[in-house]
Amino acid sequence: MNEKNSIGGRWTDQAIGDQRGRTVVVTGANAGIGFETAKVLAGRGAAVVLACRDIRKATDAAGRITDAVPGATVDVVPLDLASLASVRQAAGQIRSRYPRLDLLINNAGLMMPPYGRTEDGFELQIGTNHLGHFALTGLLLDRLLATPGSRIVTVSSFAHRQGRIDLDDLHFQQRAYRPAAAYGQSKLANLLFTYELQRRLAAAGAQTIAVALHPGAVPTDLQRHASAAMRVAGNLLMSWLGQPDATMGALATLRAATDPLVRGGQYYGPGGLLGWSGYPEPAQSTPRSHDTDMQQRLWARSETLTGASYRFTGHPGEDPALLAGGR
Repeated sequence: MNEKNSIGGRWTDQAIGDQRGRTVVVTGANAGIGFETAKVLAGRGAAVVLACRDIRKATDAAGRITDAVPGATVDVVPLDLASLASVRQAAGQIRSRYPRLDLLINNAGLMMPPYGRTEDGFELQIGTNHLGHFALTGLLLDRLLATPGSRIVTVSSFAHRQGRIDLDDLHFQQRAYRPAAAYGQSKLANLLFTYELQRRLAAAGAQTIAVALHPGAVPTDLQRHASAAMRVAGNLLMSWLGQPDATMGALATLRAATDPLVRGGQYYGPGGLLGWSGYPEPAQSTPRSHDTDMQQRLWARSETLTGASYRFTGHPGEDPALLAGGR
């Protein structure tokens, strides 16, 4: 590890350089690791956009950031990833306000809720965690491509290890819905998306890179849908093996987003026991996540479902087709 980017051999937020002049969009930034990520980047001088479903909570989060970081530039954009119409509207607002985009952090997510459907008929977890971010990234891609050194950072989970992609039943219409299986599928999809996106960026000669990470086991509101028994057991395990708080949980995101040593297609996560806790290091995802055939098949299905059409060349500022339509 480069000593300039570590403290005592461990990468911490002290290694983050000056972020002034950079524009960052963080989805789901009103709480948890998304909030901590946004706060740290704002503290280093970045203009940070909190793209969140609950605008009241997002506005409150922005206020807490500016209280902690006087003079910080923090904006709020309503974004419901479970609605392609909302994704298009949010992307339109971001594009109209910001001519350049340095970082898109696909952080928002749902974890094991009861069965539900998005506004567009997708199973709730694959629709929110993957398809919503797939559409948003496509809508903002030209802004990123026009910004040298830009990054697309997607938050996955070690739950991807149990994930299976069933393209014939992506939305659990034919099989029994299991919240953990649907969550694992969506988090595996995050990695398949990142690796395929990086391959396409590299093939186009882009200076933009795609990176993924998992935060470890973090005590946040993400576990709110778990049963009472699971929450008790989870809290006990996390108190022993997990990250102590969301501040530590955000470090993998922050490293993926800012460390100059990061390369496209890398995957980061805590280096402690089982990957549940610790400081961020390069990590290994499952062989299933590196299945290039599945990466390409999921990409094609995601394009069909969302109506997204990625353009890796063209003039900066041209509106992507998705802004005018959808599935």
